[in-house]
Amino acid sequence: MADQPLVYILLGAAGSGRREILADLITDGLGAEDRAAVLLADTEAPDDFDAKLPGLGRWTWTGDSIDGRLPAEATHVFFVTDGRRNPVDQLEAGKAWLEAQGAELGRIFCVVNCALAEQHPPLLAWYEACVHFSDVVLLTRREGVGNKWLSEFRAHFDGQFYPCLFELVKGGRVKNPALVLDPLARRMSHAFDAEQDWVFTDSEGDEIEEDEESEGEEEVEVTAAVDPYFVRDMAQRREKKIPDIAKFLPPLPA
Repeated sequence: MADQPLVYILLGAAGSGRREILADLITDGLGAEDRAAVLLADTEAPDDFDAKLPGLGRWTWTGDSIDGRLPAEATHVFFVTDGRRNPVDQLEAGKAWLEAQGAELGRIFCVVNCALAEQHPPLLAWYEACVHFSDVVLLTRREGVGNKWLSEFRAHFDGQFYPCLFELVKGGRVKNPALVLDPLARRMSHAFDAEQDWVFTDSEGDEIEEDEESEGEEEVEVTAAVDPYFVRDMAQRREKKIPDIAKFLPPLPA
């Protein structure tokens, strides 16, 4: 067994077909000796593809933390987030959970429900947050979606030089599952990097480059860098706000 299982985090709105895509990635993207397991948020409704997911278990959101254990003997664990809850909250808690579990992050995926995003333009801010943390963006639910919208969605991120991969999903499948699962980091965020980033500010509070620290005799303050989506104000509210995804989804059955 690997000393540290690779954990892949799947972001996306509920009902986006994440488990269908995941079944394909596991079947066609892993080797014969790999042992996959899936951890699904306990609030996610049952899905026909659950039967195709190996080692399926559930995790629970408790207050502001994740309650769940890595499946024994697994080399690759796929963590499916709660698709009705704030993804930033889950990622911030997920970072602490990964450290507590002694696990290594493989990649973070964002599954984009293109039909949902096209229908509700305010959700661009929600997907921006997800893409910020993602190594791979999987575009699905594209039936009936205009080519103009797809081009503009891609151009929005290409114009800001996002390093993540964008892949089309067709029939629940990606073209190259092994490429998608390659654990090479391609995300904009540095929150999950092994090495801590630092911020250097001068006496006036202006950010400076690290190599400027030794220039002159003025005092320089060094603080740990915080991902912009994790920054909170004095009232402990997030400075970067995103829409509540649940308001754009069909209600859960009574």
